[in-house]
Amino acid sequence: MAADLDLTRLRVLAAVARTGSVTAAARELHYAQPSVSHHLARLEAEAGIPLLQRVGRGVRLTEAGRLLAARADEILGRVEGARRELDALAGLRAGRARLAAFPSALATLVPAAMAALVRDHPGLGVGLVEAEPPEAVEALAAGDVDVALVFEHTDAVQARGIEDLSRFEVTPVLDEPVHLVRPAAGLAGGGRPADGVLAGGTPGDGRAALAALADADWIAGCARCRADLVARCAAAGFAPRIAFETDDYVAVQALVAAGTGISLLPELAVRAHRHPGVVTEPLPGATRRVLALTVGAPTPPARELVARLVVAGAHATPAAA
Repeated sequence: MAADLDLTRLRVLAAVARTGSVTAAARELHYAQPSVSHHLARLEAEAGIPLLQRVGRGVRLTEAGRLLAARADEILGRVEGARRELDALAGLRAGRARLAAFPSALATLVPAAMAALVRDHPGLGVGLVEAEPPEAVEALAAGDVDVALVFEHTDAVQARGIEDLSRFEVTPVLDEPVHLVRPAAGLAGGGRPADGVLAGGTPGDGRAALAALADADWIAGCARCRADLVARCAAAGFAPRIAFETDDYVAVQALVAAGTGISLLPELAVRAHRHPGVVTEPLPGATRRVLALTVGAPTPPARELVARLVVAGAHATPAAA
């Protein structure tokens, strides 16, 4: 057998084997029938052994033809795989990954993921946009970013999540606890003591813990976090008295430290910034899920970015009390 076999002719032979005739192969490949016959004749010459034999008006593969056709599928598959790998490599060297993420993730998960991405693929461009989940989803749907890092509260008290995510590829990144944040001086707002408020609660029962704080003043966070706070307090049998609202987790902790109220903050917000004047305790049963969203099959840079966000989430450590 000759050392060199033309890939186009191997593709023609594989099509004849698959469809059972020269006519059907020509139709499948969108070739003229004489062109298919020409390719087969040239392939026989390259192989140095008959690959086809005429049977009536049709043809049948010889034993050598069947052998080569089987190998042709394997060879063509490997070539296509190599082409995809080269395209992916070229995309990673000259491509760009654009990410929209909420503030506490930008201060915690994202730097580690970006550092790993740029280290492994130095030519890759990276773009970052700060956005809360609704805006991040809109940016992803509009094609303004490649990846949206969002969150949703996962427990039963708040069934309402992000908008319909069925149009996106969803990759879980992290399940983080939600913390009760109170002043280190022991005030729960309005001068009421807050020390050890979770100690007497039933394990795993955040409602019992919150019920003990029904008279406290509260500092509410972003719109989604505020909705989560209100829903949790309602499940515990009361409506929270909200003294202040801000989506700045640094300001939330400063207000708590000043004794103006207490708050709920997710793990990433506590890890991103820790005011020395507050103490935190995980609220039993309260969690928030961080998700990476892409549209359809992600580009190679987006796929690599998502993979590193997952690693960063796996390495996230609980905040100290």
